[in-house]
Amino acid sequence: MSQRSLVVRALWFVVVGWWATPLVVNVAWFLNATIIGLPLGIKLINLVPTVLSLKEPRSLTDPDSARGQRSLLVRAVYFVFIGWWFSWFWANAAAFFAITVVGLPVAFWMFNRLPVVTSLYRFDG
Repeated sequence: MSQRSLVVRALWFVVVGWWATPLVVNVAWFLNATIIGLPLGIKLINLVPTVLSLKEPRSLTDPDSARGQRSLLVRAVYFVFIGWWFSWFWANAAAFFAITVVGLPVAFWMFNRLPVVTSLYRFDG
């Protein structure tokens, strides 16, 4: 996909992103609370920055992305005991910041770190 202009991304945020992001966040966490919906919930988490501002989605299929990751067992234990509920608070706080002009930079920073908060997933960028 090509990079979208700042004007297009800003318009998207004003018209759609500010209200759609909290909806996607909460649907993702509802799905994460179920075993069957967990894969779709995780995919939605990774799309939150795109829903907010049309930011290009991260590539989770990049073979280099596995380098430097914690083991799947550690990430799974973290998700079960901390990640699923803490990331819900984190994402909703970020969604609140996103609807304020002053908090918007904080919201982008928080949404970009959502995979780390949810499952300790490390990424470059």
